[in-house]
Amino acid sequence: MTQTTNTSTSNIVWHTHQIDKAVRGSNKGQVPRVLWLTGLSGSGKSTIANLLEQKLVAQDKHTYLLDGDNVRHGLCGDLGFSNKDRVENIRRISEVAKLFVDSGTIVITAFISPFTADRDYCREILEDGEFIEIFVDTPIEVCEARDPKGLYKKARSGDIPDFTGIDSEYQAPQSPEITLQYQDESAIDTAERLYQLLVAQGVV
Repeated sequence: MTQTTNTSTSNIVWHTHQIDKAVRGSNKGQVPRVLWLTGLSGSGKSTIANLLEQKLVAQDKHTYLLDGDNVRHGLCGDLGFSNKDRVENIRRISEVAKLFVDSGTIVITAFISPFTADRDYCREILEDGEFIEIFVDTPIEVCEARDPKGLYKKARSGDIPDFTGIDSEYQAPQSPEITLQYQDESAIDTAERLYQLLVAQGVV
């Protein structure tokens, strides 16, 4: 059975193969998921994602971490930071994440992803339960005090326009699967709380 893709070209069809994500996930001994960490710059997304991936790999889980800065060196290297480009950035990441899920992989993403509609897009192109939204709810005052990359300082001086949280909107998740407040506990403890959610949901 074939499925026509949502394009203007009727000559492109979806080819169904015998090996699907259920088989691939079973071979890997895991349940494929997209773990989508969202939050302001400096909130701790990448730190938590990195610690979680280390813990999962230590248990022989198959993972891939997509980080906001890293993908802009290649896949999204042609995009800027206008609202239009940010939407396209997340659209591309969502489609890549879907491919990883199809491969049976647990994919972890760490993106500011400021717009609700864009995060919802990723949820909608996956099957029910495959998208886990993780809100790293760190106040902007804390993020700015950390400022690990010096970006807030540049944004305040006008060197970086349209900076999320300063002069560009961040739409916080209203119903994430979990909210992490990485400010009063260690990064290891925060990552452990996320790991326990995966255990509770039978992902690992």
